[in-house]
Parts: sequence; C-alpha cells; structure tokens
Amino acid sequence: MHDPHSPRTGADLRSVLATVLDGLPPRQAAQAVERLIANYRGRTPTHTPVLRDRSDVVAYAAYRMPATFEAVRSALAAFRDRLPDWAPATHVDVGGGTGAATWAVADVWSEDEHRTTVLDWAEPALSLGAELARGASSEALRTAEWRRQTIGDKLVIPDADLVTISYVLGELTEADRRSVTDEAARAARAVLVIEPGTPDGYLRVIEARDRLIAAGFRVVAPCPHSAACPIEPGTDWCHFSARVSRSSLHRQVKGGSLAYEDEKFSYVAAVRDLDVPPAPARVIRRPQIRKGQVLLDLCVPDDALVRETVTKGRHGPLYKSARDTDWGDPWPPEA
Repeated sequence: MHDPHSPRTGADLRSVLATVLDGLPPRQAAQAVERLIANYRGRTPTHTPVLRDRSDVVAYAAYRMPATFEAVRSALAAFRDRLPDWAPATHVDVGGGTGAATWAVADVWSEDEHRTTVLDWAEPALSLGAELARGASSEALRTAEWRRQTIGDKLVIPDADLVTISYVLGELTEADRRSVTDEAARAARAVLVIEPGTPDGYLRVIEARDRLIAAGFRVVAPCPHSAACPIEPGTDWCHFSARVSRSSLHRQVKGGSLAYEDEKFSYVAAVRDLDVPPAPARVIRRPQIRKGQVLLDLCVPDDALVRETVTKGRHGPLYKSARDTDWGDPWPPEA
C-alpha cells in the first residue's frame, strides 16, 4: 500500500525500542521471543495475559511492535485516504499492550490533536507502553492514558471517535470476540479491526465486519462496499502486506539476513454517522506485470471479484499507473 504520511513516528518507535532493549541480554531476549511466538502461534484463547513480566514484554515489544505498527499504519492510511477530512479527537486502543496501534494513530493523524486511552489486562505491557510513549515526539503519545482492563465480556470502552482492536481477537474465546466487537460498535464512530493475514485471521475480521455492519456501520476500507465478502468461504482469504525494517533481534531470532520483512494482515475499517464517498475498486493481490500488460485482481463496488488486464496499447497513460500500482491500492488511481 502506498502511504503518504510521515515516517517520523516510526523512527521514534525504533529509537525508543532500541533504548529499552539495551538492558536485556540478547540471548534472554531471543529465548523470550521464541517462547512467546510459540504461545501466540498456538492461538489458544486464554483468560490470563500472555506477557507475564518486563523481560517478556521488552522482548516481544522489540520483536512485534514494528510489524504491528506498520500493519496498522497501512490500514489507517487506507481509511484516511477515503475520509481525508475526518480526524479522531479521541481514540481508544483495545488490548493495546505496549501501544503499537497508538503509535500508528499518532503517525497517520500527526497534525491533528487527539486524546488516546490504551486498555489492556497486562500491567507489565501497559507500564512499558507508557515508558516508550514518554520518549515520543508526539504529544498524543506522551499524554496517553494507560488503563488496566480485562478484555472480554465485561469490557467497557469509553465513548470515542476511533476504536482500534489490533491483533487481539485471536487471543479471545468466540464469545469474548463478539462481546468486544459489539462493545466497540456501541462506543465508537469509527472502528478498525486488524488481525494476522492468515485464513483464521481473515475469518475473525469477517465476523467482526459482519457484526459492525449489523450495528449500522458502513465499511470504509479495504472493501469498496458493505455487502457480504465475495470470497467463497474456504477458497481464499483477503489480506495485505506492509514492509517492516528488521531489527537485529528480528534477524537473531529468525536467522535471516534481510534488512526487512513483510507483515501480512487482514483488516476492516468501518464508520457510523459519517458520509462515506463512493469507493473505487481495490487491488487485492500483488499485481502481475508482464510484457506490455498488467493483471490486476480487484474487489469492485458491486461486491464482486474481477481480474482486469491493463495493456500498453489499449490503455495508454493508465498502463503506467497500473505498473505503479501496489497491492492494497485503490483502482483506478484518483486523478
């Protein structure tokens, strides 16, 4: 996805993460990350926080916050592209942990003042999140409120313009997922739900999307409509990709040498009581560039999936735009 916004907040995040990681031995950090990854991959819903103490939280924040930040920022950039004149005055990050989504909101709406509240049940995560935020240049981050709150059927979300629920639903039981989504729909004017870009993550997003629509919300992104998803269940899943700079801890844990990796994610952004302009189609796969033509897989406004072939001979200037178009972009590009 193309992202027109400033990378300053991301640089701030990498800097403060490097500072806290300095106090943790690399071997201990790598072991903590490996154990936590195994726990998260198991996707066993739990009634207790997965992050137990500061070493867990520091290691996992250094490993996961940059990827979560980039994925949420990409989703929010698509949201803002559709509603460029709207900005949240209040934001609640549900299950926000150390606050990656909060950093993304501060980046996408960097020129607009807003107040943020982070809700999470893990006190060590909230404590580190507040510590990291104090090192940010964003006033919204420095003044954020970090509040301990069980994330489940007893959740109460303060009324807010924007509620983010990022990489949370997979940790909850089915009943708690529904309760959290319904509470977000009650409390917010805009809701962003984001999950890993896996078949299961996509299904959790689709369930949340259906519940938001039933509560009177309209989809802003990525879908160009609020009808049922046209993907036949079990045949495919809708997801996107964000490029993430790898830290030394990433390379140590994964044994890789590349300076980057791609974070795959699924998401839905929806609003109520806001005028949403007609949407263009969206590119839902990486474009295939061949000699003299570009193949674009699109989700289109009349709730269908189509493949469009843009050729050099027939489409002229549009062909160059197609070659520059990325996975997740709207199509055709705005003039």
